[in-house]
Amino acid sequence: MLDPLYTAAEMKAAEAGNDVQTLMDRAGRAVADEALRRYPDVRSFGAVCGGGANGGDGRIALEVLRAAGKDAAEGAHGDVLIDALFGTGFHGEPRREAARLIEQVNTAGVPVVAVDLPSGVDADTGEIAGAAVEADVTVTMHGRKIGLEVAPGRFHAGEVVVADIGLEHSETAAALVDRTVLGLVPRKRDADNKYTAGALLAVGGSPGMAGSVTLTTSAAFRADAGYVTVCSEVEPLVLEAVKRPLGEAFEVASRHGALAVGPGLGRSDEKRALVRRLLEETDLPAVVDADALFGLEPFNRAAPTVLTPHEGELGRLLDRESSWVAAHRLAGVIEAAERFGCVCLLKGADALIAAPGEGILVAASGPPSLATAGTGDVLTGVIGAFLAKGMDARLAAAAAAVACDVAARLGHSRGLVASDVVELLPAALE
Repeated sequence: MLDPLYTAAEMKAAEAGNDVQTLMDRAGRAVADEALRRYPDVRSFGAVCGGGANGGDGRIALEVLRAAGKDAAEGAHGDVLIDALFGTGFHGEPRREAARLIEQVNTAGVPVVAVDLPSGVDADTGEIAGAAVEADVTVTMHGRKIGLEVAPGRFHAGEVVVADIGLEHSETAAALVDRTVLGLVPRKRDADNKYTAGALLAVGGSPGMAGSVTLTTSAAFRADAGYVTVCSEVEPLVLEAVKRPLGEAFEVASRHGALAVGPGLGRSDEKRALVRRLLEETDLPAVVDADALFGLEPFNRAAPTVLTPHEGELGRLLDRESSWVAAHRLAGVIEAAERFGCVCLLKGADALIAAPGEGILVAASGPPSLATAGTGDVLTGVIGAFLAKGMDARLAAAAAAVACDVAARLGHSRGLVASDVVELLPAALE
């Protein structure tokens, strides 16, 4: 359910007490074996090798390839290139000569196998400060590194293969969440009624924006909520939902197990005041999205709370440019969680979940088909349903991201729309 994601320091601790040369021999052989398996008909291999252990791994890989009868030598030439320039200890921007080598690798027009992680990618954050290798496959030692799963680094890694080099696994602060987390979502029991199965209050929708709250409400039902009330200025197009005027949100709140606020709500001063009141004057677990994030300031709240911004929204919450968030996704989501004192899920190709005092969860590597209007509203509804069922806020956010990912993969790779994801949620949760 939670697979370890290693930092450079955690890898160093895992390697402590082991013979360095033995580890390098195993690593080099793992790289060579993967290269031979993937490219059995290739005759010539080249490798760009740095001066550290990563470079040593690359040179050992060349030795194994030569022993297998291949032409293999150092340099950015060959029908397959091995990137062994920088390892997990790299941070910052490559120097000019290293950047030149990286550019040669990227423009060679041949497959690239990276050793441990693509050179130029920060193992701890996925950040890229300058030139970075664009690998087709990364053979990473012992366990996945954070930088292989968090953008922009993940977009340079290609397919990731984990090589066993004989180290003992240890606990890490960050983790990759797989689909088995969906087993934590409570199922309806024989004794349940529509209220005990999960009752959600959705607050959102305004003229011209009925679709947002409709998607949120439909997603909550398809995520197995038993009852949803919508307080809105418009009529959501969901037959099963109970509709109430927006002004009655406080009156009906106590009858529900969780709150979802924001989709299509509007950004007027009155709406911003409503959001603040709902957060500070109710004790329901809450998911806060879309318009409810606009102009949001830290609030006083004891109940579990999940913020679900995309990069632009997170930038506004932190008073930063969205481009900064895109380049520093991990730092951004951690900063937001600490500033607001609650769970924060940063949406994107990698869903990152941070909570004060907790390690990062990387919850999904969603398919490109999820890049379509309304999928954020769907995610809000699923998180709301899981909160209404009593799930821990951090795990509810992670499970919801995985559920949407799985649902999308069950649908069309092209032309998928948010309502398709809604309809596929029950199958994803089976």
